[in-house]
Amino acid sequence: MEIKRIGSQPSVKGPADWFTGKVRIDSSFKGSDPARISGAIVTFEPAARTAWHTHPLGQTLIVTAGCGLAQREGGRIEAIHPGDIVWFPPGEKHWHGATPTTAMTHIAIGELLDGKAVDWMEKVTDEKYLADSKK
Repeated sequence: MEIKRIGSQPSVKGPADWFTGKVRIDSSFKGSDPARISGAIVTFEPAARTAWHTHPLGQTLIVTAGCGLAQREGGRIEAIHPGDIVWFPPGEKHWHGATPTTAMTHIAIGELLDGKAVDWMEKVTDEKYLADSKK
């Protein structure tokens, strides 16, 4: 058994290549071989969001606080709230983040395939984010 105590890992700023706005990543974890699981607790300040991305083996989000948004390519934007569990199938292009006015925190869980859990793509433009978040 291994316990990673709260505060034993520093918070890190979400990389600007992967996120728009202020994003904090806490409690990152990765399983030991042969496990493939990885994840983190991610907090998005209002209007912060991921870039478009996919996951080779899918991704699960567990919303723990605030109010967020999620969208798959070609789909409509969806509001997500504490207690909601969001599943993105392998290879589905999507983004997720906070609403324009409310922060959101989720636990993000994925699996590594050949050492990789995510493929990052272009950013969600402010115009698309603001237009879609009002629908």
